[in-house]
Amino acid sequence: MRRGTVNTPRVIVVTGAGGVGKTTFSAALAAHLAETGDVRVLLITVDPARRLASSMGVVAEGNDIVEVGGDGPSFWVSMLDTQQGWDSLVERVAPNRAVADRVLANALYRNITGRFVNSHDYIAVERLWEVARSERFNVIVVDTPPSRNALSVIDAAERMRDFFASRLLRWLTLPASNRLVAVTSRPFFAVADRVLGARFLTDVSEFFALFRLMEPTFTAHARDVERLLREESTEFLVVTTAEPAPINEADFLAAELSDRGLRLSGLVVNRTVARDTKREVAELSATVHSGDLVDAIAEIQAAVEREDEACRALAMRHGCPVTRIDEAGEPVNDVAGVRRLAALVDVHGGWSPMS
Repeated sequence: MRRGTVNTPRVIVVTGAGGVGKTTFSAALAAHLAETGDVRVLLITVDPARRLASSMGVVAEGNDIVEVGGDGPSFWVSMLDTQQGWDSLVERVAPNRAVADRVLANALYRNITGRFVNSHDYIAVERLWEVARSERFNVIVVDTPPSRNALSVIDAAERMRDFFASRLLRWLTLPASNRLVAVTSRPFFAVADRVLGARFLTDVSEFFALFRLMEPTFTAHARDVERLLREESTEFLVVTTAEPAPINEADFLAAELSDRGLRLSGLVVNRTVARDTKREVAELSATVHSGDLVDAIAEIQAAVEREDEACRALAMRHGCPVTRIDEAGEPVNDVAGVRRLAALVDVHGGWSPMS
């Protein structure tokens, strides 16, 4: 990554299969950007498992933004609390305080917002949009959930727009009496009315009627999020290791990003054989010709060849830079470990999306 802010992307979305070190790499990238550029960097994790907390030893409550200092320039991290995110969103997008209070007090609100499909995903992209709009940070690194769940986050804004345009929402927000007259002849709704009670259906109708009052702002935000993800200053990375299964997943994610018109600026092959190890093996192979050490040398050389071929093939298939990150050697479970990994990114030329 070049120094300074001119060539630094504003948003970097990091994707990849589970178990490839994606979250740790995201943290190291944030630390690297803070150390090598005169920029304020925020790392957002939208992973519900909150792996960032364990990989960095950072304690963050709710949606708080926490400064990470230690032995190096500061950067900031934020994890995602879905319910707090919805509460905050309702307060921002409701047309007035009275509507916000009615939504927050609705008997169904807590259950629905915490449980409906992709609830967390939409709050994640809304959070990204909110932070980007604030211009508090020069660069935002987004650590997505593992594997194909990342696509659910990326598609969340579009799904929200589709929901507001759907027949389901129009049906749910019809006046209760009209809707009940229209559907009582249908067996399913007749049973639902008897089992759940007319009050339940009325409560549902009232909740979604309130929800629809916020439609203009929700829809506008969704369009803004989609534009943000497609801006020239937003870039996507796919992290993998050199093993076949993660590479297959990386190929899938890269293709899906391309199909969506999103800018794939690079792939990262993580946990490769360290350069020092390669050098030592090369020196030993010239002098050692027998014994168990020969087999060990051959095994490492074969691993290096597999990594070389994997990187070449990825670059050919996707037409973008492929960067290697060496195996850290020690577990990364605190800020010091993250900074050690950030130094590896720097030493090896890092990721240069603008080159």
